[in-house]
Amino acid sequence: MLRRTLLRTGGLTAGAALTGSLWQGAACVSARGTGHYGPLRAPDANGVALPEGFTSRIVARTGRRVGGMLWHAAPDGGACFPDGAGWIYVSNSEIPLLGGASAIRFGAGGEILGAYRILSGTNLNCAGGRTPWNTWLSCEETLRGRVFECDPYGGRAAMPRLAMGRFKHEAAACDPDRQVVYLTEDERDGCFYRFRPDVWGDLTAGRLEVLCGNGGGGKGGGGGAITGPVTWERVPNPAAPLKATRHQVGAALHFSGGEGCHYDGGVCFFTTKGDNRVWAYDAENGRLEIAYDAASPLTGVDNITGTPAGDLYVAEDGGNMEINLITPDRLVSPFLRVDGHAGSEITGPAFSPDGRRLYFSSQRGARGDSAGTDGVTYEVTGPFRG
Repeated sequence: MLRRTLLRTGGLTAGAALTGSLWQGAACVSARGTGHYGPLRAPDANGVALPEGFTSRIVARTGRRVGGMLWHAAPDGGACFPDGAGWIYVSNSEIPLLGGASAIRFGAGGEILGAYRILSGTNLNCAGGRTPWNTWLSCEETLRGRVFECDPYGGRAAMPRLAMGRFKHEAAACDPDRQVVYLTEDERDGCFYRFRPDVWGDLTAGRLEVLCGNGGGGKGGGGGAITGPVTWERVPNPAAPLKATRHQVGAALHFSGGEGCHYDGGVCFFTTKGDNRVWAYDAENGRLEIAYDAASPLTGVDNITGTPAGDLYVAEDGGNMEINLITPDRLVSPFLRVDGHAGSEITGPAFSPDGRRLYFSSQRGARGDSAGTDGVTYEVTGPFRG
């Protein structure tokens, strides 16, 4: 587990905070390395630069048929789900009014068996998160946005989970140890939330809480980082008809544009694009730390995922269109780069259940149009470490 590895390497210690300056120094030194997999080779036929031993293929393009269905525009957050001997990759569509999410079903050998919609008629579906009971939480990134719980297998209708709050949702990550769901908010003064369902596995009712400074509110980014002990307070009105959730609790910590969110082994990692940081909430000890705070090689932090080996894969919104790898020993290096897509962003990184394939999208493709009509979804195969 990532948290145990960090403890061994001097990371998130139980009794002492690892300050942002120490993380920043480690990141800057690591930027001179080439990472666990070695340097990137020249871009392949798909325009993807990868380390030796890795290959890419395009599995879907916006407006073209995949598995009998037209692939959606502006592909964004995604996740993989087991499906017998194969698996399913789910992807959001970050377009107004028609957003929703689609799924691609793969066979045991990676062949595409079909594709279908699992959510339609929603608004700007950006990121989300997978649940331990194999549903997909699709989040609307809009004022009074909602979280929809979707069936990746296509058997049940998607349902809004309004108790999880009405705000500019970005990503979600489930913590089965504490039976909560962490949520990020894409606002300049957004907050970091957790939802505590009344019954684990049923998100229809529960308590929405916001992360707070220990003894007072403040900024989690931009105007100076608050690290160390933190607490949670209940959001009085998650429906927020008049007062936004992020302004309801005076002690709430505020973050500059919450983006991706990933939980592993007692730690929830989340990114903030306004200050280009990766944060680490140590749920076991109630502490907030900074896992990455540097100008390079990772810039434009966005979606994030991880592996059982404890590696974090962080996608760039802009930057130079890379997915960067952060290892448990705090080495930060590019894992892949998409060339020729300067006006796009990388979205939806997710591993197949066996950990051998990585899926992601270039949301706006080579054309970079704001409507996302040139989106491309990729698969990378290679010797990923387990």
